[in-house]
Amino acid sequence: MQAAVEAILFASGEPIEYERIAEALEIEPEYAENLLMNLGASLDERGSGICLVRMDNQFQLCTRSEYADKIRAVLEIKKNSPLSTAAFEVLAVVAYNQPVTKSFIEQVRGVDCSGVISTLCQKGLVEEKGRLDLPGRPLLYGTTPEFLKCFSVTSLDELPDLPEHEDLPEKQELPDQLSLDLAGESEEKSE
Repeated sequence: MQAAVEAILFASGEPIEYERIAEALEIEPEYAENLLMNLGASLDERGSGICLVRMDNQFQLCTRSEYADKIRAVLEIKKNSPLSTAAFEVLAVVAYNQPVTKSFIEQVRGVDCSGVISTLCQKGLVEEKGRLDLPGRPLLYGTTPEFLKCFSVTSLDELPDLPEHEDLPEKQELPDQLSLDLAGESEEKSE
């Protein structure tokens, strides 16, 4: 069964939920998860160049990071350009508040974020998660499994807590229209 799990992950090439593996193999999800954990331990134990990466309830076979330079050399892959400060700021706003609208991100940052959001969507770190039920039906954005993989976390719960700022100025009142937009977003989150 473990060999079948390894073959499924290899053939998939993408993160796959252990429940889907269980369904395909006609076994209990807990058993599939145990098989995956054993596979990961086996790859680690034998010092394989491949490792098993977990992202929430999804698993994927990946190459070990210590071989990245050698892999790039063979495949002539150019290093991805690093993310800008603006991109990190937008990612933080999305990760800690998702799902969020572009206007919410712009309110937090105080500048237009269209280009940054587009870049993050192209890199697969942020994706559209639906639409807000307000006039204009603005898009909602959230992080992706690729975000988890890039930042080496298995779930958003592992993100560090935001620091408390006691020296911040008193909260400013938002214009009525902005307050309405934010109220609509928080209602959407609670549903």
